Amino acid sequence: MAITLIMLLTVFGCIASESNPGHYEQVRPNRDGIGKVYMGREISHVMGHLGAGWLERPQREREERTDLLLSSIQPQADDTIVDLGAGTGFFAFPLAEKVPQGQVLAVDIQPEMLQILEQRIDYTGATNVVPVQATECDPALAGYSVDLVLLVDAYHEFSCPREVMEAVVASLSERGRVVLVEYRGEDPSIGIKRLHTMTKKQVEREMAAVGLTLETVLDVLPKQHIMVFTR
Repeated sequence: MAITLIMLLTVFGCIASESNPGHYEQVRPNRDGIGKVYMGREISHVMGHLGAGWLERPQREREERTDLLLSSIQPQADDTIVDLGAGTGFFAFPLAEKVPQGQVLAVDIQPEMLQILEQRIDYTGATNVVPVQATECDPALAGYSVDLVLLVDAYHEFSCPREVMEAVVASLSERGRVVLVEYRGEDPSIGIKRLHTMTKKQVEREMAAVGLTLETVLDVLPKQHIMVFTR
């Protein structure tokens, strides 16, 4: 009986260690979180494909000044850009116009979002937007191939932030940079649920853990930080 118990504890211990490589803690989940904690931050639930309409709401540009965000990103015409957590392609398609000799990899884990992207590609005739199916822990990016990775209100939902960002860093070209946009966690007046916001301090800490250095912060948006990182 004792030997059987030891064997069971060993098996369950192995399973636990495989599912938790040491970067994460498990806690009782908050209403908006998954109960998985990374560097002191509980990871939020993912906004599913049923929220696609909210991503494409007509007032989004006015509320978030997405025009200022897009103008702040100045890629070269032949850049390879990754829109990580692309959703419906709200940013992927205007970015594709900025890189006529390059391409935008629209990466998402939800097949339903990728289907929307493919429909938009057919409708617009965009030839340099490429939908990419990722998994929760693997963004499916080739090494040393990406010049710009954009994450807009997506990183806080990643259930494997360490693994995803390590893969992102490995994908960066010599001139590669990461532009991370999140609702300001320092400002309780912005009207966004806490787990769907991040502070500059927390973002910088998590990016430093994978070898990224904060290059600049552009606080030109009404509610979000634009943080630019390089390797």
